[in-house]
Amino acid sequence: MARPRRIVLVRHGESVGNADDTVYEREPDHALQLTAAGLAQAAETGARLRDLFGRERVSVYVSPYRRTHETFQAFELDPELVRIREEPRLREQDWGNWQDREDVRLQKAYRDAYGHFFYRFAQGESGADVYDRVGAFLESLHRSFESPDHPPNVLLVTHGLTMRLFCMRWFHWTVAEFESLSNPGNGETRTLQLGDDGRYHLDRPFEQWRTPEPYGATG
Repeated sequence: MARPRRIVLVRHGESVGNADDTVYEREPDHALQLTAAGLAQAAETGARLRDLFGRERVSVYVSPYRRTHETFQAFELDPELVRIREEPRLREQDWGNWQDREDVRLQKAYRDAYGHFFYRFAQGESGADVYDRVGAFLESLHRSFESPDHPPNVLLVTHGLTMRLFCMRWFHWTVAEFESLSNPGNGETRTLQLGDDGRYHLDRPFEQWRTPEPYGATG
């Protein structure tokens, strides 16, 4: 099994929806573009990734949203070193189709009170639903490591909640631990680095906004 030395997760740059939530009333979530600031964030991240990867090969998985594709394009990685696949299981949490701004704001308030993992948006997904499809993607990812010529780097271009849930699934974090963490900023990365002990370690933690409150002992 040729496990990669590093697995890099990237949140897309700032989108027009991040800058102005009224846009969701006029455009579908998957079609939203990056802002000028988002393109600059992605370009800065791309410069760091090019330094990190050097001339090593990279296996890339991109969420099917426009903003994630635009983010990846702004990285300007050498196409001769990159193998890219669109991966629908890495998409954003589904909040429903055409969104009423006031209804979404109300539902977000309900989600904050109910819990980000368990609350399901009307006609959409819960965090638990996203966790399940991320888990299915992880099974496929692990099978890809069986190829003896698997690239030494994996790059996932995705969304903030999906990044947290990927790490929750990989590191076996509890729901309480997940609920205590904030999303990364636009263009931010987290890297799972393969250590000398044969295990992957996160290069830096997610910001924690509260102390985890588990219902019982785990481990």
